[in-house]
This record gives sequence, structure tokens and C-alpha cells, in this order.
Amino acid sequence: MLKANGKKFFSEFLGTAVLVFMGCGAAVFLGAATDGGHLAVALAFGLSIVAMAYVIGNVSGCHINPAVSLAAWLDKRIKLADFCGYVVSQVVGAIAGAGLLFALSNIAGIDHTGALGTNAVAGAGGIGGAFLVEVILTFIFVLVILGVTADKNKGSVAGIVIGLSLTFVHIVGIPLTGTSVNPARSIGPAIFAGGQALTDLWVFIAAPLVGAALAALVYKVVKDKVKA
Repeated sequence: MLKANGKKFFSEFLGTAVLVFMGCGAAVFLGAATDGGHLAVALAFGLSIVAMAYVIGNVSGCHINPAVSLAAWLDKRIKLADFCGYVVSQVVGAIAGAGLLFALSNIAGIDHTGALGTNAVAGAGGIGGAFLVEVILTFIFVLVILGVTADKNKGSVAGIVIGLSLTFVHIVGIPLTGTSVNPARSIGPAIFAGGQALTDLWVFIAAPLVGAALAALVYKVVKDKVKA
């Protein structure tokens, strides 16, 4: 059991590190404001999910996001112990990915975001707007995940569907908050960027968790209606 859990937790660590390094790395080295930069960053996050889903999906489910793990726990797909282990592994993985990106950014002398691809509230009009944006985007993203992973017959395409879903929420969210929908993704870069990113960090932890909880609740209602 310990060995199996260890593989799951390491998979979540590795997947989250890749997501943060590649997704935030696209923003850092390309810049979302450049021609095509917005779409490139969205695709980098989405393709990271696709790639990791086919590497670790059969080991841990490839949550690589505390909000997804929360929804899975609320939907009784994982136990509380696994949820806790997943979240710790995801946060540590995000810090590792952000640390590697921070080092590479300093060596190259490039950071088009000026803050390691961290999330911000200013584009959404402040804390209230940013909170609402993140709740809505996370709700949509997690609802898709719960739906597509509930049907084992869709297992071969689930990674692609989830990756595309993460891409389209980024397309909407990047101009507003930089798009979090993932507390671990926000925590890692904020630790290295410091300043305002750390001050606003609670928004990008709390809002995705609220959005995920709402998605789990709505999915339960939909699922029960279908069964009935």
C-alpha cells in the first residue's frame, strides 16, 4: 500500500512540476502580450495536461491540481488520506517546477511577465472580480473533468478533452487573472516572485477550491438526475 501510494504521490509531484515549468515558462519566455503569446501560453498549459495524462494518468489519475483532487474527494473517488497526500505532492511539485523556471529565467535574463508568470487580480478589476473569474473558470474546468473521467469508455480521449478544456479557460482567463484554476500552480511561482503575488495568493487558493466544490455539487445533481 505504501509503495503504491508513493508512486501516486511522486506522479502528482512530477506532473505538477511539469505543468508549472512548461505553462508558466511559456508566459515567462514568450510573454502573453506578444503576437500569439496569449494562445501559446494557453496551449502550453493545455498540452502539459495532455502529455502528463498519458504518462501518469494510469498511476494517479493525473490530478496535478488541488482543486481537482478536492472535487474527486467530494465525489468519493479518492480517500481523505489520498487527497491530503495528493495536495502536498502537488504543492511541492509546483514549487520545484517554479524553482527550476526561476533559475533558468535568471540564467537567460528573460521574464516577460516580470513576476515568473504569477497570477494577479488587477486585470479583473480587483480582488472581487478576480475571485469571481477564478470560481467560474475552475467550475467549468473541473465539471468537464468529472464528466469525462466518469465514463471508462472515454479513457482514451479523456486527457485530450481535459487538456483542451484547460486551454479554453486560459484563453478567457489570461487577460483577467493570468488564469490559475489551480492553487498549486499559483503557490509555486508566487513563492519565488514574492511581493504582490504573495499578497494576492489567497485569492488563487480559495477561489479555485470554491469553484471545484461547486462543480462537485452540480455534477452530483446532474449524475443523480441521469440515474433517476
